[in-house]
Amino acid sequence: MEASTQAWVIATRESRLALWQAEHVRALLGSRLVEPVELLGMTTRGDQILDRTLSKVGGKGLFVKELETALEAGDAHLAVHSLKDVPMDLPAGFVLAAVLEREDPRDAWVSPRYADLAALPAGAVVGTSSLRRLSQLRARRPDLRIEPLRGNLDTRLRKLDEGQYDAIVLAAAGLKRLGLAERIRSVFEADAMIPAAGQGALGIELRADAPERHPALWAALRALTHEPSWLAVHAERAVSRALGGSCSMPLAAHAQWQADGRLVLRAALGSVAEAAPALVHAEAGAAVADTAAAEALGLAVAQQLRQRGGDALLAAL
Repeated sequence: MEASTQAWVIATRESRLALWQAEHVRALLGSRLVEPVELLGMTTRGDQILDRTLSKVGGKGLFVKELETALEAGDAHLAVHSLKDVPMDLPAGFVLAAVLEREDPRDAWVSPRYADLAALPAGAVVGTSSLRRLSQLRARRPDLRIEPLRGNLDTRLRKLDEGQYDAIVLAAAGLKRLGLAERIRSVFEADAMIPAAGQGALGIELRADAPERHPALWAALRALTHEPSWLAVHAERAVSRALGGSCSMPLAAHAQWQADGRLVLRAALGSVAEAAPALVHAEAGAAVADTAAAEALGLAVAQQLRQRGGDALLAAL
């Protein structure tokens, strides 16, 4: 049954961070739409499977499938996602309608005892289930133990506080959004620990027929889109898409606007092997005025990665 447009319905995961994100979008839409905006909380398979890494159970798409099912069934009109959790290719029938202004895209160092990565003693335990973070941490500190860390933000912080880890690495954006910025001991600058594609950005997904079925909602969402963030994340996501877009790929991609108006995109591809080679890096910049140009920049950086040894790394995954 199609959800009634007496109210617009946002499908969202039920973690505290996901609900904050959905409430944020609801507040923004509330000033642009006549009808009220409601939330539909859902539990995804990505939330339920906590004993295995995402790369082994289906990837980040596990965080969005149930929300897309609600959109398809008409139980909801839009879904709010952390964009880094959204697969690079959406299923047929769905579109990315908006990207809000990005929060801090960097990774945060969280530890009760150690000020930063350099302060850790050899053999210390760092928690992360991100293959991207794992490969970059190993490249800088091969003497550390990198252990899996799953669960929502509060669960991860609790495990750290219980002493299961000496430090953990989290997205700075989530901590800041939930008022937990004081937990951040330091941040990794983007050139020291390149973020994930889309990190810190909120993406809003709709059915592909939404512009015709719900023009008022479509117009409101397009008005919320932050164009610099939209172009940056499309460049980043294009790198991943060109390399296969797999969750098992330890890929980092981050685009930053420069004072001269160019968009500079940096990327790194690593390995999860214990005796891993050095990371493969690539960088390019261009004047980017539309989505096609952003994606062309991403393709150029992906090609650099392949030429510099990325194909061998991909073949070993």
